Amino acid sequence: MMTLDEAQKTVDNWIKTYGVRYFSELTNMTVLTEEVGELARVMARKYGDQSFKEGEKCNLDDEMADVLWVLICLANQTGVNLTEAFQRNLEKKTSRDKDRHKNNPKLK
Repeated sequence: MMTLDEAQKTVDNWIKTYGVRYFSELTNMTVLTEEVGELARVMARKYGDQSFKEGEKCNLDDEMADVLWVLICLANQTGVNLTEAFQRNLEKKTSRDKDRHKNNPKLK
């Protein structure tokens, strides 16, 4: 099992060892969008009305990992500690939404 902090360090070490350097932040933002699109394609075929084309695979895990990889690259490049950011985000959501979803009649 790997923590977010360990994942950030692992990606950084991989980039420095094999990747030569990070792509620019803007390029990585574009790559992130591309990877999310690839994940969306698999989701549409697995859970939506589309069917897989010949040669396509249901590789949700790999597509999600691609999204996470690029997100970690962006965090490393911009100095974001994902562990701290995620904790703050969870606290924000808990404070804001602790009763909201329970009281939503659409979710009953």
